[in-house]
Amino acid sequence: MQETIVPDLAGKAVLITGASTGIGAAAAKAFARAGCKVAIHYNASRNRAEEVAADVRFAGGQAHLVGGDFTASETVRRVVGEAAAAMGGIDILINNAGGLVRRVPIAEIDDAFFDEVVDLNVRSVVMAIAAVVPHMRRAGRGNIVNVTSIAARNGGGAGASMYASAKGFVSTFTRGAAKELVRDNIRVNAVSPGVIATPFHERYSTPQMLETFKGAIPMARLGTADECAGAFLYLASDALSGYVTGQIIEVNGGQYMP
Repeated sequence: MQETIVPDLAGKAVLITGASTGIGAAAAKAFARAGCKVAIHYNASRNRAEEVAADVRFAGGQAHLVGGDFTASETVRRVVGEAAAAMGGIDILINNAGGLVRRVPIAEIDDAFFDEVVDLNVRSVVMAIAAVVPHMRRAGRGNIVNVTSIAARNGGGAGASMYASAKGFVSTFTRGAAKELVRDNIRVNAVSPGVIATPFHERYSTPQMLETFKGAIPMARLGTADECAGAFLYLASDALSGYVTGQIIEVNGGQYMP
């Protein structure tokens, strides 16, 4: 095993939801380099998840695959339980599963679309935290890092108002959970990526849209998934961020400066 980059994370058990591609995959590899045991959650992308698991093992970490559709609460609870059983508990939860679903103008939002966006981006986060808290309480400590979005700050792009609003919920729930769970020695924070070059934007944004986004970024480029990984390590490490809770770390090249 190579030298760990954040020593106090070595040996910790980490569950990363939505970890088969993009930001979740980059986080999984970063935690592996820190010497962690990593549970890699995936839904449809089993093959990609297996590739991430291979990278995790190559980096010196233990990898466990856990699959399931996170729009269903019972699946979320099962995944958390399987991950805890495989790793002997869960020290760190990275709530990364989510998605825009599709771009829909406000006048065309119906109940089915509303439920789909909320189930994927809101219900999954709430239920994952609810399911992991008993494991962390038994251990006497834990760290939870949610993934929100710059869209929660600016309302999102065209057709993304529901996604942006769902991520706004995640940001607010992060603060509320931080206040409630601090008494259990559980810290809750969030990472808020800006426009990151991942399969998310390959699916939902045209090249023209991405050029427009780039024009609003002081760094004049899109970010990468790897550039988000350090924020997760920082928030998961008690040595680096032990007095930090209820915070949202913006990773956006200067596009939004709170």
